[in-house]
Amino acid sequence: MASHRRPKQSSRARVTVLTTAAAAAVVLSSQAANAAPAEKLSKDEVKAKVDALYEQAEQATEKYNGAKEKQEKLQKEISTIQDNVARGQDELNKLRDGLGSMAAGQYRTGGIDPSLQLFLSSDPDSYLDKASTLDQLSGQQVEALKKIQDKQRELAQERTEASDKLGDLAATRTELGKKKKEVQSKLADAQKLLNTLTAKEKAALAADQARADRSSTARVDLGNTTSASSRAAAAFAAAQTRIGSPYVYGATGPSSFDCSGLTSWAYAQAGVSIPRTSQAQANAGTRIYSQSDLRVGDLVIFYGDQHHVGLYAGNGQVLHAPRTGTVVRYEAISNMPFQFGVRI
Repeated sequence: MASHRRPKQSSRARVTVLTTAAAAAVVLSSQAANAAPAEKLSKDEVKAKVDALYEQAEQATEKYNGAKEKQEKLQKEISTIQDNVARGQDELNKLRDGLGSMAAGQYRTGGIDPSLQLFLSSDPDSYLDKASTLDQLSGQQVEALKKIQDKQRELAQERTEASDKLGDLAATRTELGKKKKEVQSKLADAQKLLNTLTAKEKAALAADQARADRSSTARVDLGNTTSASSRAAAAFAAAQTRIGSPYVYGATGPSSFDCSGLTSWAYAQAGVSIPRTSQAQANAGTRIYSQSDLRVGDLVIFYGDQHHVGLYAGNGQVLHAPRTGTVVRYEAISNMPFQFGVRI
């Protein structure tokens, strides 16, 4: 009977297997020993990193706002051009109908003028370029042909302009999507960091933020600085009615705001239209470089890239929508890198 027992491994083979296994075990234990456990950040360290991410999110928010504003402007321009083209086409059709009536009249009285017949079956641009044909047309017919020619050229230009703007709109929409994702990514990273905290640490952070909001939304000493104009005073008064409203990126009120959303909304309540983004608002009026010259209601621009804006409140205070997780509130100008003021 044949034996079904497995053949014995040679001594050399057993040694090789054991040696390999031992080596692998040494490597794994070495890796385990060298792999230091992930260090848990303290509550204050998490807060510092989260604040930095919120700052980056605000920078991206102003770029998002700029792309959104450009998109809305292009959409309005395209709509206007398309309306103009539609009206222009109606006018062109009427001009052609009028010329056709001339031809019908000529036919009833003895046949269509050969030159007019030629025009009706060709392009007026090339037809009118043949000066010899003008002698064969009446003054009324020449005038009608020139109007048709001008209207065709005008429509061609408007259609080209609309096509170009549609291309810009597509590119702007792509940019808008990228900026929105960038903002959302920063906010998501911040949330991941916050999720590393214990429930007790989260509660402590929330309590700290609540105390900061209460102290900065309460009535603070604004001194006796006046406004430079009635519109600035009206804008500041409007902004004061929104103290305590939450910061939401891309929001322009009336219940939530981002930084430039608050300032543009406030001035709109005063009957003044200013640009949507902080960078554009930085160029919307007369710049004030000395803090001592600021008046209530002046725009105040912060950071080197001008990505943050608020309203001067007096006594070294600014009224603004700070960042995600906060509300519209007063804050000392010295808490942020002041660049200049803007008087509208």
